[in-house]
Amino acid sequence: MLTNLWGTFMKLTVFGATGRTGREVVQQALDAGHQVTAVVRDPARLPISHSALEVITADVTSPAALRPALAGRDAAISALGPNSRKEAGIAAAALHAIVRAMETAGVPRLVVLSAAPVGPLPEGEPLLYRAVALPLLKRILRDVYADLRAMEEEVRRSPLEWTIVRPPRLTDKPLTGDYRHVVDGNVPHGRSISRADLAHAMLSFVDDPATVKQAVGVAR
Repeated sequence: MLTNLWGTFMKLTVFGATGRTGREVVQQALDAGHQVTAVVRDPARLPISHSALEVITADVTSPAALRPALAGRDAAISALGPNSRKEAGIAAAALHAIVRAMETAGVPRLVVLSAAPVGPLPEGEPLLYRAVALPLLKRILRDVYADLRAMEEEVRRSPLEWTIVRPPRLTDKPLTGDYRHVVDGNVPHGRSISRADLAHAMLSFVDDPATVKQAVGVAR
């Protein structure tokens, strides 16, 4: 169960709340007893109802539009990302606005979603993966990964207490809590993780000081 420094439940703002990972973050945070503000473009795409949930419709690229969703919150989690290659660019643009809004609102803690291929290749990976599979993936999704790299740079330049989370391929398998994480690196031979376990990891990092100003790889 996540608590802040005073031992009380957190007030969290979740960006990208209507995506499959974002919905997991929202539901698990609510199940843990936290207050959640979900920032969405289309409220109809968030099929969650709870007394501790506030849904705000806002342009995620506008700092002024995001400030009301951040006022008085303890931390923010971004599960934003492109739904397709055509949407590449949204992550960097959104995090630019989110960082500015958090600075103005005085919210220090930020956990953001990136992807494993943006990070370093762990030692001991098979030749087929290093020489064929990974280069092919990076070529197919080059615009998406370029967006995520720009997003990471935006976050790193900020004065916030940030954590960048880099998962590999995401699945819709159920929550297990059985996953690995590597601070300042990627998980060796980590090929997938469920969105439920990814959300669990992101929430756990919110109050983990070892992950502050670090990129963290997560995988089964």
